[in-house]
Amino acid sequence: MNRWSPSRLLDLANQSLLQDEDTAIAALESLPTELFPPLFIAAVSGRHSETLKAMVQAWPFNRLPLGALMKAQQPHQDILKAALNGLDLLLAQKVRPSRWKLKVLDLQAKANTDFWNIWSETQAMASMGSLEELRTRRKPVDNSRMGEKQSLAPLEVLIDLCLKETNPDEFLTFLLKRIKGRKGLLLLCCRKMEIVAMPLQNIEEILKMVQLDCVQEVEVNCTWELSTLARFAPHLGQMVNLTGLLLSHIDMTSLISWTAEEMENLIEQFTSQLLSLHQLQDLYLGSVFFLKGRLDQVLRCLKTPLETLWISNCLLLESDLTDLSLCPSTSHLRHLSLNDVNLTSLSPEFLQVLLVRVPPTLHHLDLHGCGITDFQLTAILPALGRCSQLTTFTFCGNPVSMAVLESLLQHILQLSKFRIGLFPVPLECYMGIQDTLHLGNLRGYLAQLRLIQQELGWPNSVFLFSDSICS
Repeated sequence: MNRWSPSRLLDLANQSLLQDEDTAIAALESLPTELFPPLFIAAVSGRHSETLKAMVQAWPFNRLPLGALMKAQQPHQDILKAALNGLDLLLAQKVRPSRWKLKVLDLQAKANTDFWNIWSETQAMASMGSLEELRTRRKPVDNSRMGEKQSLAPLEVLIDLCLKETNPDEFLTFLLKRIKGRKGLLLLCCRKMEIVAMPLQNIEEILKMVQLDCVQEVEVNCTWELSTLARFAPHLGQMVNLTGLLLSHIDMTSLISWTAEEMENLIEQFTSQLLSLHQLQDLYLGSVFFLKGRLDQVLRCLKTPLETLWISNCLLLESDLTDLSLCPSTSHLRHLSLNDVNLTSLSPEFLQVLLVRVPPTLHHLDLHGCGITDFQLTAILPALGRCSQLTTFTFCGNPVSMAVLESLLQHILQLSKFRIGLFPVPLECYMGIQDTLHLGNLRGYLAQLRLIQQELGWPNSVFLFSDSICS
């Protein structure tokens, strides 16, 4: 019986139709709307470029999530080019077919796959009447309007940009050429932009063709000089719907000969653009070396509270951390990370103040590799114990004693939402100048932790331990 299921019959019908592309293309005018997706999937699978071009020109849905379909089709340059060529032929006309509804060609690799899942074999076999139900839901086609045309309107091409080569790859070059050739009719929109390795001059040429107000996430994962960041900043300021920004490895070594005034001017060129980012929620700063003594300049330019603040391997002064604890933009943090920020010689007061301000919202706290001592940890324990929403706490890489770690666990295990902790092995479990683990002491310590868990009624909490205080 399965041999003749609706999905199997539909596959056979599509394969038969695609054996003659001219016939397939001619059939599109009268093809029921619900049969477009399965035929399109079959055309992609069989790499029928001419049929794909024609189907894009007749697409009866607002969105074509082609990127999601490409996951299983490698290489796929020919398929993407066929789709763009189809659009190009259509845009060359002054009017468009009335049935054509496409507004967004979605080329994102991680686009929502629900559209295609509806037409998968699994979904089709789940209900023998699925095709009939779709026909029932489908609005009837008004044949009297089939000959009418639509006026031109811009079409969005949605992609994720990963700029990791010196020059754009073959497909991006092809796409940019099409965007440039149909200026005003094809709009290049990008939700996520990652810069790994590309000269800024080349990046700027690409950004000229991107609708910057569509960008929601930017990651700079390459080494830039501060002067390069300042030059990029005006583009950043146009990304008014940006929700996430990551900057990594912003260097200052080539600016040694610059005056203090010149350096401050570069920093201001960057921070002034943050004033436009009213939607920013997540800020990640890793190895950003101009932050020392200037963190407040960054935070005070943010006009809405952050949900995530991640600072890693940055040199900060006590004044920076005081500003962090008091700034309005850090009052509603859900995720706070000060990974590898050296706090050894600093007062714990800023953490006390910050933890007092954010207990209703803080879910994740990361103090990995901060060099926090017994005295500092003991000082913040009362405030930490009031973070009622805390679920995860990373604290490895800090030289603390067994007694203070036990006190820490007693505080956080009373938090009803807490589930996962990553902690250092206490100092007593090491011996000698080589910091060799004393396994007997370690076993005793772990047994004590299990006892604390049982006494406090949280046997399901997960604890992970680093085997080095210098992790």
